[in-house]
Amino acid sequence: MAAKVLLLEDDADQLEMLAMLLSLMCGCECVRAQSYEELTTLGGAALACELALIDVNLGPHRPSGLDAYRWLRAQNFSGRICFLTGHARSHPLVTQALALGEAGLVEKPIPTEQLRRLVEKGNR
Repeated sequence: MAAKVLLLEDDADQLEMLAMLLSLMCGCECVRAQSYEELTTLGGAALACELALIDVNLGPHRPSGLDAYRWLRAQNFSGRICFLTGHARSHPLVTQALALGEAGLVEKPIPTEQLRRLVEKGNR
């Protein structure tokens, strides 16, 4: 059975590229959202995923990937969560994401092999 992956990325092109790579490389079914608000409307479709790849910074003056993380955990999301970032580790959102401890952090752009390993890690 194909893994279900939640993708939360505010950049439409990056969102579609990630979904395409995951689908072609790993046969994943991707549930997509471009904002925190869109994520919260997905309900059960988002919560049924085994892995969530969340952009830590969803734009200025917008809820962040940290807000999405908190929402997912409050909804009893049991999958793995990995933050995506193009920022330095000193960026405040990245620092907060790292402080959570349980969520992973991957720098963008994500090499395809690293993306494959993220999905396969959950299927072992």
